Amino acid sequence: MSYVEVPGAQVPIRMWADPATVEGVALQQLRNVATLPWIKGLAVMPDVHYGKGATVGSVIAMHGAVCPAAVGVDIGCGMSAVKTSLTANDLPADLSRLRSKIEQAIPVGRGMHDDPVDPGRLHGYGTAGWDDFWSRFDGIADAVKFRQDRATKQMGTLGSGNHFIEFCLDEDDAVWLMLHSGSRNIGKELADFHIGEAQKLPHNQGLVDRDLAVFIADTPQMAAYRNDLFWAQEYAKHNRAIMMALFQDIVRKEFKKARPTFEPVISCHHNYVAEERYDGMDLLVTRKGAIRAGSGDYGIIPGSMGTGSYIVKGLGNEKSFNSASHGAGRKMSRNAAKKRFSTKDLEEQTRGVECRKDSGVVDEIPGAYKPIEKVIDQQRDLVQVVAKLKQVICVKG
Repeated sequence: MSYVEVPGAQVPIRMWADPATVEGVALQQLRNVATLPWIKGLAVMPDVHYGKGATVGSVIAMHGAVCPAAVGVDIGCGMSAVKTSLTANDLPADLSRLRSKIEQAIPVGRGMHDDPVDPGRLHGYGTAGWDDFWSRFDGIADAVKFRQDRATKQMGTLGSGNHFIEFCLDEDDAVWLMLHSGSRNIGKELADFHIGEAQKLPHNQGLVDRDLAVFIADTPQMAAYRNDLFWAQEYAKHNRAIMMALFQDIVRKEFKKARPTFEPVISCHHNYVAEERYDGMDLLVTRKGAIRAGSGDYGIIPGSMGTGSYIVKGLGNEKSFNSASHGAGRKMSRNAAKKRFSTKDLEEQTRGVECRKDSGVVDEIPGAYKPIEKVIDQQRDLVQVVAKLKQVICVKG
């Protein structure tokens, strides 16, 4: 489908979704965003659903301003995937040992490494930019400085919620490694701090929703936020890269006889801000639950823990600000999913996948998400499918 245009106060709302299927509270959030005086465009992805401040699955282009709540609290959250030389025939019949090895090497949930990971010891990781990155920790907000020890030990960890690590097979039975994570606790604390700072500023007092508070260009508050935002986005990128390196090391050890090799890693943020130019204007483009899909850009659009995922290539559609969806998108809240589904439902919906099937992950059940195939169909003018993957192992936090 192409987009549907819905009227908005300052700009039209371009939706790659049927407005009739979007929950009322999410539609109202989009209308609220469209009232912001700094906004120059708003694109809505097919995985759209209600979020704090701004909807998940929204791309907000502003001139001279940025809204920290429109980035979300998991700054830099995103995906990484890599195709391997292994095939389905290389996998053991019982995948539980493999899942256990992943969980031993990569802390999940609120866990962290006992000691910070040394990137110099990781196969092929390299340490370019590593020392420079950590040296800039001294320049981030004083409010989070006491978290340095935790931040160093959480580097290379998964987290919880919808974050995951997967073994997948494509339609040719090639094995792929995939993971989804962000900037962990340090990113959340930076986001919470700056959202609070923005809400105190005089120019934000008359907004229809206080969660849409913005920082304005050429102010010390904007400079401080941009500094911390870009640092947290970099943290998230390093976090995924280290996890992928640890993941590849497990595969090398477990499949020593097959001597696995790996293609270049595909990686993309889906909660972030980028400086981009449209219609001759420099804009700050915020993608919250959306990936960049410029012409030729590789991206990853996952489903849920029991359904397929897609490797895609962007088509460079400027109407969407060169963006596409970040996943299937929730169709019900976590609480609603817990009330509606049981562990028996979870077992049925994840049959054939080696994964947790306990009450702690019922809120992540496939039935709580939109059908990924439909979400892909709704954005055929934004991306082309390169590969369709189906997980055989899924590690959750």
